[in-house]
Amino acid sequence: MKRRRYIPAFLCHYSGKLSAAYLLQYIFQPLYRIKDIMSDELILVDEHDNTLGYDEKLRVHQLGLLHRAFSVFLFNDAGELLIQQRALSKYHSGGLWANSCCSHPRRGESLEQAIQRRLREELGITCSLQPAGHIIYRAEVPPSLIEHEYDHLFTGHYNGPFSLNPQEVADVRWISLTDLKKEMHDHPQQFAEWFKVIVKKSPLLQITTS
Repeated sequence: MKRRRYIPAFLCHYSGKLSAAYLLQYIFQPLYRIKDIMSDELILVDEHDNTLGYDEKLRVHQLGLLHRAFSVFLFNDAGELLIQQRALSKYHSGGLWANSCCSHPRRGESLEQAIQRRLREELGITCSLQPAGHIIYRAEVPPSLIEHEYDHLFTGHYNGPFSLNPQEVADVRWISLTDLKKEMHDHPQQFAEWFKVIVKKSPLLQITTS
């Protein structure tokens, strides 16, 4: 008799709303990662970053609800930017290149606490950071999600080393802003949607004009 793989009830709850290909990503992921994806709550905000409430991460991304987020940009002594390739097991945008670190604060967690938590979890580091403004953006993320974020931007200086968490990060590399702009122009499909939006909309990287 062929052994059947167990699919959690909370995953079945969403089965009518997601594509078959999308659901397969969960079937072959560890149970603890599925629970994190489904139960983790994001902070809903208005266009002034005032807290409106909380909702499940997947539901927020399905409905395109505006929520609080952060994006970190780490530079080395040569002025190069650290970019990371997201792990293939990530529930969206797996395998794509993005900025140094990005995520969301949890309920009751400050931006600073959330940023340092994710730097440790993803890159195995701690680093002093400086705020660098914010952007509000909305971008469709294949196969059927919407990123709609009030995204706080932070910069920092760090040369390494890193201790990558393979559950989160497949690879990292340093890149000049000029080369980043060229790669993003020539191969846009290799970059996460929010990263492309930040490069286009924010003066932070200073590569929006030739």
